[in-house]
Formats: sequence, structure tokens, C-alpha cells
Amino acid sequence: MKIFITGGTGFIGSNFINTAIKNGHDIIAIKRHASSPRVRIVGNPIWIEGDLDGDFRTHLNKCDVLVHMAAYGVIDGADNFDDCLYWNVIATYKLCKQAYESGIKKFLIIGSCFEYGMSGDRYDFIPATAPLEPVTSYAASKAAAGVLLQGWAAEREVHMQVMRIFHVYGEGESETRLWPSLHKAAISGLDFEMTEGKQIRDFMHVKDVVQTLVDALRFDSTIAGRPIVQNIGSGHPQSVLEFCNYWWKKWKAPGKIKPGALNYRNHETMRFVPEIKK
Repeated sequence: MKIFITGGTGFIGSNFINTAIKNGHDIIAIKRHASSPRVRIVGNPIWIEGDLDGDFRTHLNKCDVLVHMAAYGVIDGADNFDDCLYWNVIATYKLCKQAYESGIKKFLIIGSCFEYGMSGDRYDFIPATAPLEPVTSYAASKAAAGVLLQGWAAEREVHMQVMRIFHVYGEGESETRLWPSLHKAAISGLDFEMTEGKQIRDFMHVKDVVQTLVDALRFDSTIAGRPIVQNIGSGHPQSVLEFCNYWWKKWKAPGKIKPGALNYRNHETMRFVPEIKK
């Protein structure tokens, strides 16, 4: 299968490319000028320099499926509503329209658990049908794009899967996030200061996430015009402290974890766990 992917240099995207190539797929990927993959890429994907709102029809017409991972505001700019609206909704829709007009009828759209927002507080296990109540511009724009594209997919009678990914970690992740910060302290022999760590989360390694996404490329459970929304997680909730203790011991860190050294963030959600359909 030939795949056109956006966000291919990102944390999940670059890991996805490696797994897709290992599974025999051919890749054409958008790459912004001067950006580079977060992990070393195996094989030989075709890189196309450009922004999400460019004209990619000459490449799209060679592909079987569009995998859309690119998003504005994942790390920075989450509260820049104008840019989130443009890149995550308008430019995303225009690209999907280009892909459809180029002959692509299969779409894998990567969403975010943060689309659920405050709705997540009301569920022990958040179903994919939970109301979307996002609290940042990034999450609101991702939710808006997902709803828009589902309606568009139904009208155009294409195959579409929207995958809302929960808490993913692993190689290539931004160094400011929990797992890389924990790893840096562990291998440096430093203590690790954290909150009490009572938050319950569903952590899933990036390699498992991308294998799930590659498996979804079969589109064997989709019907044209009936988009599917699915949560992506491990199905094994645990506290943040349990997660940190597991890796601290695995890395044989000489320092100490110091729970309670930091305060929780304002309005911290103490349980945010997906319902996973097996």
C-alpha cells in the first residue's frame, strides 16, 4: 500500500513511518523546511517539502490512503486559536478534499484524548461516544476537525477512521515531557521531583501505538460513508507514580523519586482513562 502521511517528522509520525515500512508499505510524507524526524528513519520514504496547505495532488494521486497526523499546538501554541483553527481545521479539510479529488477513498485521522476535555471527569472509562468538551484551542480545533471530517466522510461515502490517542510515551518524545524527563534524571543519577502522582492515566508505548495504527490500514472493519471513532490506549490504567516507579527500577536509577515535591497543575484531572474496545 502507498501511504501519504502528514506529520511524518513528529514523535508518533516518525515512529509510524518506520513501522509502516517494516510492514511493507511505501511512504510519501510532507516535511516542513528544516524539520527532521524525531527518530532515525529506516528504509527510504519519499519526503515532500511543504506546508499542510500546499498543493500535493501530483503525489496524492499515486497513493491509496491518507494518514493525517500533523497538528498545530501539540507542544506550543495550544491557546493560539487563530492558528489552531486554520491549520487543524481549514488546512486539514482542504488537504482531505485534495486527496479525495485525487482518488483516495481511505482516510486515517489521528485525534487526541484531549478532545474529551471536561467530559472525561464524568467517566471511569471514557467511551469514544463521550461528549467533546475541550478546554484549549488545540483540543477544540482537533474536536472540530474530527466532527467536520466525519460528516464529510459520510457525505462523500469514503472509508474513515478517527483514532483518539491517549497518553503515549517512548523514543522521540519531547524532552520536556514526563518519560524523557524521568529517563534523563535516572541515567544522570539525579533525584526526580514530581507531584504526588495519584493521577490515573493509560500509558501506551509509541511502538504499540503505531503498530495499532499500521494494523488499522487494512480498513477491514470500516464501511464507506460510516466513519469509525476509536480510542487508542493500553487498557491498563495506573497511577503516574506507579508508572514512574516501574521505569525508575527498570533503569536501575541510583537517585530517588520524590513524590509531592511539586504541586499539581491547576484543575488537574485525577482520572483520565479511555474505554478500549477489544
